[in-house]
Amino acid sequence: MKPHYLNKSTQNLALSAMFIAIGIVLPFFTGQLQQIGNMLLPMHLPVLLCGLICGWQYGAAVGFILPPLRYVMFAAPPIFPIGAAMAVELAAYGLIAGFLYNRSRWQCIISLYRSLIAAMIGGRLVWGIARVLMTGVSGEAFTWQMFLSGALLTAIPGIMIQLVFIPAVMVALDRTGMVHFRRESHHAVTES
Repeated sequence: MKPHYLNKSTQNLALSAMFIAIGIVLPFFTGQLQQIGNMLLPMHLPVLLCGLICGWQYGAAVGFILPPLRYVMFAAPPIFPIGAAMAVELAAYGLIAGFLYNRSRWQCIISLYRSLIAAMIGGRLVWGIARVLMTGVSGEAFTWQMFLSGALLTAIPGIMIQLVFIPAVMVALDRTGMVHFRRESHHAVTES
């Protein structure tokens, strides 16, 4: 039993490192331009996938690490308030997606979409709260219109990419046997 646990833990650490690397590289495809990044949300993809594949702990950690790590390496995104708010937002994405999906009675496309949508809503709410708190500290106003624009209107292309790309990747991984959709309850698997 222990070797399997250690093997799974090592595998999750290696995958998390890969997702961090992908999260560092993907923003280069948007030219590191904040406006394009806000539309396409390139760092969200590896964080959501990490949460779904490795679990909520890994997804939350990868999400929290990515923005400050990119700032240290490339001075983008600006660490305050954008990078700090992104760190808690991405951590929420990884945590919520991974927690809900791995606790689902059936791991299938329906539970995958439920987990993704809940993570998107929860992450954006966390981002909005973080921005309100951080802009209060810096003396700037963060309005309802700014929240709607940043959380939804500007991000529609990125949301659509997430809703198409992530399920496609998960289906491909299921077909190759790397990640398995599960039809029975989590409790039944652990008891048998």
